[in-house]
Amino acid sequence: MRVEAVDYHTAGEPFRIVLDGLPPVPGDTVAERRAIAIGAGGTATAPRASALDEVRQLLSREPRGHAGMYGGFVVPADDAEAHLGVLFWHKDGYSTACGHGTIALGAWAVDSGLVAAPENGVARVRIDVPSGRVTALVHRAEGRTTGVTFRNVPTRVAELKLRLETSRGPVEVAVAHSGACYASVPAASLGLAVETGQLPELTAAGREIRDLLAGSAAVSHPIDPRLSGVYGVILYDELPSDDGVLSQRNVTVFADGQIDRSPCGSGTSARLAILAAEGRLAPGEELRHESIIGTVFGGRVLAGGDPLGEGVVTEVTGTAHLTGEHVFLLEDGDELGAGFLL
Repeated sequence: MRVEAVDYHTAGEPFRIVLDGLPPVPGDTVAERRAIAIGAGGTATAPRASALDEVRQLLSREPRGHAGMYGGFVVPADDAEAHLGVLFWHKDGYSTACGHGTIALGAWAVDSGLVAAPENGVARVRIDVPSGRVTALVHRAEGRTTGVTFRNVPTRVAELKLRLETSRGPVEVAVAHSGACYASVPAASLGLAVETGQLPELTAAGREIRDLLAGSAAVSHPIDPRLSGVYGVILYDELPSDDGVLSQRNVTVFADGQIDRSPCGSGTSARLAILAAEGRLAPGEELRHESIIGTVFGGRVLAGGDPLGEGVVTEVTGTAHLTGEHVFLLEDGDELGAGFLL
């Protein structure tokens, strides 16, 4: 097996873009391709065995990857109005949305010449993802990419104060659908803080909340059942602000206990809609959203829409940087095959 890829990081979270070496990925749309990749009887975090999934495993497992790896298979767009499509993947399976990946894809599409861009100004990269069509607004200055703004599908808030009984006591959880379903809870309500030294406890709490929400009406998508079910649990702290900008720090525990190193792109969309529904963030006002490693996304809600109704459109801005260009090989006779996870 031979697979070609380029790696970016978006605010510290990896994104591996697979360019060549994939088997055929059937389907008329990206959403159909994801369903086929998961396979009949499979789930988003436990796909059926296939030639495509062997590539995912090869790239997200040691010795070629690691348990925190994230990436995407570049596939055809749904129609000629978009520049490309992508199947998002991680160590456990396939996700429906990925904001940090969209930021990386926007940077790559411009930097590689796939999408023409001005020396100074903004290039629009339209990307079909399983949850719909998103846009990466790639900011350019003197021929360099200086940042990317991810414009997401509309985000809808399902619950603002859903009470759960956890092993750490009762908490109130907010639930929002932003291409994927996210549950938000203040870390302090669990007796925790968003600090690297508390990652084991934060991860355990995120997993527990995800399991407690299984089957809840709040996590069912109102239109597309393929987008239902908790994908990520966002544990957050309030931060002081000297300039009047609302600031929070978060860690997102997603899939089967994976930790987002970035502030989480589609998770930031969820936080923006929740803050708007709570009356804490007006359209156009900024959220300074910090990750557990200290990297930052800026986000805002655009005017129009209702987070408790049809949803609101959000924009999240960050940076992505190229970290490597790779040819991955699986030799005949390699006893580890597609690799292992620890």
